[in-house]
Amino acid sequence: MATAANTVAAAGAPKDGVPPAPAKTLSGIVKQVLSGDTLVIRATKGAPPPEKQITFSHVLAPKLARRPGAGGDETKDEPWAWESREFLRKKLIGVEVTFTFDKPANSNREYGFVWIGKDKETGENVVESIVREGLVSVRREGRPTPEQQTLIELEDQARAAGRGKWSHNVNAVEKVRNIKWAHENPAHIVDVYGGKPVKAIIEHVRDGSTVRAFLLPDFHYITLMISGIRCPGVKLDADGKPDLSVKVPFADEARYYVETRLLQRDVEIRLESVNNSNFIGSILYPKGNIAESLLREGLAKCVDWSMAVMKTGADKLRAAERVAKEKRLRQWQDYQAKTPAFNSKEKDFGGTVIEVFNGDAVNVRLSNGHVKKVFFSSIRPPRDQRAVVGTDGEEIVKAPPRGKNYRPLYEIPHMFDAREFLRKKLINKKVQCNLDYISPPRENFPEKYCYTVLIGGQNVAEAMVAKGLATCVRYRQDDDQRSSAYDQLIAAEQQAIKGLKGLHAKKDNATLRVNDLTVDHSRIKVQYLPSWQRALRSEAIVEFVASGSRLRIFVPKDSCLVTFLLAGISCPRSSRPALNGVPAQEGEPFGDEALTFTRERVLQRDVSVHIDTTDKAGSSVIGWLWTDAGANLSVALVEEGLAEVHFSAEKSEYYRLLKSAEDRAKAAKKNIWANYVEQVPEEKVVVEEEKEEKILVERKVNYENVIVTEITETLTFFAQSVENGPKLETLMSKLHADFHGNPPIAGSYTPKRGDLVAAQFTLDNQWYRAKVERIQGSNATVLYIDYGNKETLPTNRLAALPPAFSSEKPYATEYALALVALPADNEDKEEALRAFSEDVLNHKVQLNVELKVAGAPNLATLHDPTTKTDFGKQLVAEGLVLAEKRRERKLKDLVEQYRAAQEAALASHLAIWKYGDITQDDTPEFR
Repeated sequence: MATAANTVAAAGAPKDGVPPAPAKTLSGIVKQVLSGDTLVIRATKGAPPPEKQITFSHVLAPKLARRPGAGGDETKDEPWAWESREFLRKKLIGVEVTFTFDKPANSNREYGFVWIGKDKETGENVVESIVREGLVSVRREGRPTPEQQTLIELEDQARAAGRGKWSHNVNAVEKVRNIKWAHENPAHIVDVYGGKPVKAIIEHVRDGSTVRAFLLPDFHYITLMISGIRCPGVKLDADGKPDLSVKVPFADEARYYVETRLLQRDVEIRLESVNNSNFIGSILYPKGNIAESLLREGLAKCVDWSMAVMKTGADKLRAAERVAKEKRLRQWQDYQAKTPAFNSKEKDFGGTVIEVFNGDAVNVRLSNGHVKKVFFSSIRPPRDQRAVVGTDGEEIVKAPPRGKNYRPLYEIPHMFDAREFLRKKLINKKVQCNLDYISPPRENFPEKYCYTVLIGGQNVAEAMVAKGLATCVRYRQDDDQRSSAYDQLIAAEQQAIKGLKGLHAKKDNATLRVNDLTVDHSRIKVQYLPSWQRALRSEAIVEFVASGSRLRIFVPKDSCLVTFLLAGISCPRSSRPALNGVPAQEGEPFGDEALTFTRERVLQRDVSVHIDTTDKAGSSVIGWLWTDAGANLSVALVEEGLAEVHFSAEKSEYYRLLKSAEDRAKAAKKNIWANYVEQVPEEKVVVEEEKEEKILVERKVNYENVIVTEITETLTFFAQSVENGPKLETLMSKLHADFHGNPPIAGSYTPKRGDLVAAQFTLDNQWYRAKVERIQGSNATVLYIDYGNKETLPTNRLAALPPAFSSEKPYATEYALALVALPADNEDKEEALRAFSEDVLNHKVQLNVELKVAGAPNLATLHDPTTKTDFGKQLVAEGLVLAEKRRERKLKDLVEQYRAAQEAALASHLAIWKYGDITQDDTPEFR
């Protein structure tokens, strides 16, 4: 019985004396090399063109490995099989050739010879070339034909020269590939290559966007879905098998387009992700990215889910698709653009963010003063978890309505975090807004102008999505109403999901618990007011501005919302719109201007407040507010002529500032003082003097036990109350334990002048409360508020003071030593300070406040608890300091005692009086 080998060997040779039919000659382009002796050649015309498989006559190539499931069991390469295939691939793929072929009667194959070029007389005979290289065997059965005889002679020469498979110096095992047909952990392969391009050969094109390839040099055999696109493919039948009877438009054309450019070409593949057992990645060939080419020709469409895994180039894919859409190529032949035309003013503009809404929009003030509401393109803020959401992100069933006091900002998980992220990042910052689309009105909501908002070149929406504070809107594939940076948004969302950030965290999303004191007033006086009054200042966020002097603030430390009234001023009422059936109300003159002034300076800003008391109803708190720039808002409003000083301010420490600001506003005739005419005061001086004469003022003595902790070079000193000693020790123990258990990251905090911080003292490396007095480069001068000493240290030794330690007042108070003055001479001054330090520093003494001074340390005397010695008078008596001249009636007796002590020191020529009366240096003879 004749074997297939005998049949092939007889091809082209006479049989039984009957000459063979003449071989046909054609030309074509080599599409694929199946092995070292078989090619697939396609015609030069047609899309796709007809193909013909040609097996070389008279030769036999080593067999290539066969993957499992491809028509049989797995087999390995025969030695030199890959080298013979590669010899032909590198020489012939995409090359025009001339070939002859005939088909023996008892064979289903066509055999022949192949020449490079259009003329077989001058072209290279490929069969002879591969025999010459020793990469195939020549069949020697039967009587050889002239062509076969030539091949035998060439093989003998190759054997003699030890070429290819005839080499005696090469181990045949080395010429067998170790192919990895299957991968148990595809994701590990992606991680191994780390997103770097890897050399590859495309072995098969399944459809325009799916190929099989060998990754070199390790011979990983992979099925690759091209990132970001999808081409028309073959329809599957009920059993999941290709149904070739159904023709899908442009499917054959897309596959042919890829085959002519990639099949068996050397390419680079960038692996980016996996989908089940298939890999997802980009293919780079000499002319660029094949995905871009397919999109530009209208043979593919962008796919959002796989575009999200791309490392780079998603924007180029979108741009290529837009080209095909505009030209209406192939799949886009019926395309109609849905994006409306924008005028230049709407499309792109820059401005300053003045207000942030609940995570999806901001108000931007333009250069002309107009305010525009800007929605972020293609993202959704956190939503009510009771709503039922579909796969596309749309609410199928809306959440049931809440009560009238419902505040979504605080009660929807992560809504407050999203708002805070935007507030801290954007408020009072310049942004660039680029219009992407206009969302049509629906469900009683007006149309939305949706923008890509950039700050410093960064996409704000992308930053939100990356932190898990917003999600991406999902669109139909043909919907162009989306962000211009949509692919970056999808990629950011994938990273947030992978990192379990924000909305994607597995733990339950708890709501922010807020004590709404604007509704429940009963707890203001009892639970919160005392601690607010004790605090130096409390940090707050202004959530709403109702008028120039009425605000709603959020106090993070106590998680409270409370209505806040500015102290010390009376502000004109602003106008109010009609609401809930209540008619609109006109405002007082300059009321709206005052409202605008306050909004522009504090709305949604971080501020500091000191709360003094509540209003009569106990529903609002009254206090002082400082802007993020450090300005007292009450004073600022008065200075601008938008408020007047209220009589209640007379008892406050800011009365002088308010009166001075009001006088300047009156003089400049600003706003409410535009028509002000100054009245000539009546002669009241005599009356006031008579009043003063009638008031009898006596010196009050109320000794307090203190410890002097610091003495300054100007003779002021800091003292701690002995009674508060245990409280201070407890506070310091907790502070030290807190920083020992949770040490701050060096350099993570940037201090500002006036900040209340934690500072690491140089001598013991412990943390203490301090106030920043000065910043110089990388150093800061701080005052340790509980001890009174100062230090200049690097800013990396400063940290944010935890809120739990910021509410208590300083334990060290600064005083000035009453009724004395330092001498002018530096040596005398040093001697006086040394003596005073020896007497009182770090000693327990008794302190009496003699005179309270606005805006400066109170004047106080210090006394020995045992002997009752007045340390200040003792310094005067020893001639170390001068007695100060003061005219306060209540200090008259004490001043006389100090003057008498000074006269005695002068008479005895003690210390500074050694050479006589130093106060006479100002007499004419010394000038």
